[in-house]
Amino acid sequence: MIEVKKKDRESSESLIRRFSRRVQQTGVLMQARRSRFRKDEKSKREKIAGAIYKEKVKKVVNRLKKMGKFDEGTFKNVKKKLIK
Repeated sequence: MIEVKKKDRESSESLIRRFSRRVQQTGVLMQARRSRFRKDEKSKREKIAGAIYKEKVKKVVNRLKKMGKFDEGTFKNVKKKLIK
């Protein structure tokens, strides 16, 4: 934790300026911003399951395109069926 004590005859503006400079030097804000939007990595099993799902969707979509029955509505229905 960062502490800044007010010196004799120091204005509050200069105290705030000194505090913000100290915060920037320590890198606390950068670390907080990095961790704020950080996403956890998927496990190996989740990655494999996602890849298998994508392959299934591609296979069904390609088959529907060849038959001429592919559109957005059917695409959503295909995804719903594969999830179950």
